[in-house]
Amino acid sequence: MGGGLIIVPALVYFAGFSQHRATGTSLAILLLPVGFGAVIEYYRNGNVDIRAAAFAAVALFFGAWLSGRYAQRINPAYLKMAFGVFAMIMGAYMILTTYSRLRK
Repeated sequence: MGGGLIIVPALVYFAGFSQHRATGTSLAILLLPVGFGAVIEYYRNGNVDIRAAAFAAVALFFGAWLSGRYAQRINPAYLKMAFGVFAMIMGAYMILTTYSRLRK
């Protein structure tokens, strides 16, 4: 769960974007600043495996490209519903795992 969980609904409800436009804009907003800044610091401290990162990046690139192509064909109402369900599931997961850790 990242900034997209806040940015996408904000763009939909406050800026009047469609679900598709909000998702695409969120990806564009987060692409460079989130990844680049953190990677520089981790790399400087010797905590980046370039080979593993390159392999995963290529796989993620194609996975994101294919899912983006598919998402463009989905009715915006279903896409919005799927985003909401995902957010609720992740929220419930975070609450339950945190609660179980606090009880120990």
